[in-house]
Amino acid sequence: MMKRVFLISVLILTAFLAACGGSGDSEEASGSGESGSESIVLGTGGTSGTYYPIGGAVKPVFEESETVDNVTVESTGASVANIQNIKDGLNQMAIIMSDVGYDAIEGQGQFDGNAVDVQAMAGMYQNVVQIVALKDSGITSVADLKGKKVGVGKVGSGVEQSAKKVLEAEDITYDDLSKVTHTGYADSVQEMKNGNLDAAFFTSGVPNSNITDLMQQTDIQFVEISGETAKTLMDKYPFYKANTIEAGNEAAYDLDEAVETVGIQNMIIVSKDLSEDVVYDMTKRYYEYLGTEEVSVGALKQLDRDEIAKGLIAPLHPGAEKFYEEQGILE
Repeated sequence: MMKRVFLISVLILTAFLAACGGSGDSEEASGSGESGSESIVLGTGGTSGTYYPIGGAVKPVFEESETVDNVTVESTGASVANIQNIKDGLNQMAIIMSDVGYDAIEGQGQFDGNAVDVQAMAGMYQNVVQIVALKDSGITSVADLKGKKVGVGKVGSGVEQSAKKVLEAEDITYDDLSKVTHTGYADSVQEMKNGNLDAAFFTSGVPNSNITDLMQQTDIQFVEISGETAKTLMDKYPFYKANTIEAGNEAAYDLDEAVETVGIQNMIIVSKDLSEDVVYDMTKRYYEYLGTEEVSVGALKQLDRDEIAKGLIAPLHPGAEKFYEEQGILE
């Protein structure tokens, strides 16, 4: 009888210890899941563009954070797709152009009736609006484009959106041009070489390799967007900013004279669902990275790091805002 009682006691004790052990394992697993680390999908653009290598450059910077588990750099259709992916929860971070972000916030353009809560983490370099004309075309101002043959970018592209707005600032419509072609960069350059276009719009970083190619074979004129034209644009569209293509810069066309124009800022946005701590730490690491010699992508060197929180068209995520306030670099 005593033996039987002893065996029952052993079984009960074993079951109790097993339960305690199971509970301990469960709590340990739960604790590791509550560490706050996030897996981030970073939406960029096409693999041949600038957004994608930027994603590759910042990936290890963000992965150094204890709040980030890993970062997946994803090639996408760029700004519009990136905003939609964040809204749908597919991306947690993305690079976009400010004009597209503005349309998303306002629920207009390609986001007509479908406004998105876009939150910024940091500003980046500008995509510069560059109008290039043949030297013998007689075009020296935006107003001179009237009656000329002009390439305005592919239908629906960011280039065409900029072209329309610049022309609008001078009360020019497509009907005022003798010819309009919806050509991409390479085709616009070829048409200019062939004499089939007098001028073309390019909205990109500086330098644009297609413009550089054209300059090597043809005499051209950069057309300024300045004075009242620039003021009209910037007053109506807050995403435009003044920009100067410097003279004597071998990395930027090596021009004899500076060219005044406008640009559209690119920026990093993040999901509103990311915690304040995670975004704070990523913002801090990005800011610190910009102050080192480790920056390998030229576009990331084109904006002073103390300016990355200024003039943004989207509200800052609370985590980013907290960091910039501590640095004293908010406007």
